Amino acid sequence: MKPHEIEQLSFQIIDGEAGDHGFSTDQWPVVRRVIHTSADFEWQQMIRFHPQAIVSGVSAIRSGCPIITDTNMARAGIRQRDLARFGGTVNCYMADERVAETAARKGITRAKAAVDVAAPEITGGIYVVGNAPTALLRLVELIDQGTLRPALVVGLPVGFVNAAESKALLLECDVPHVTNVGRKGGSNVAAAVVNALIIKAGDDS
Repeated sequence: MKPHEIEQLSFQIIDGEAGDHGFSTDQWPVVRRVIHTSADFEWQQMIRFHPQAIVSGVSAIRSGCPIITDTNMARAGIRQRDLARFGGTVNCYMADERVAETAARKGITRAKAAVDVAAPEITGGIYVVGNAPTALLRLVELIDQGTLRPALVVGLPVGFVNAAESKALLLECDVPHVTNVGRKGGSNVAAAVVNALIIKAGDDS
């Protein structure tokens, strides 16, 4: 089977096993791609969408907004060639010298420092967190302060320390977001969410 045939068959299997999932026609392609990436149907119960998440995310992608990720793994997983047709870029600042210097000077994680370095690009852009709860906590802090307002936050950090807690705080934010409850997450599923939105942006244009 060719790659696209494998993907389509996988989606058919997911649709069949998911049953009456209750997601909207805009939300389901995102959830389905996350399940496809993770082979985990628990995402049907875990994932959460802000009411404006899909519309805001797709609109931002079409406008050529910057997408910033907390890890190079998430960056590598995003369909940058498809994104390029809209003029968008994907950046990760974890290896930036300014991030390393700030993290060392302040005694904070590089993920948290990277949010501050990326701050000028975040308003109107998409910030993707798949690994680092400290990045999401800092992002929520700056949103609450009114310092910045992303078009969309994809907040899916994985782990045992502050992962669930950081996502619970994001759920309380009145900013478009896609997140989940609990410890599960990861750069792969965060990239899958963005890819689903990139595909929708292309299909609907």
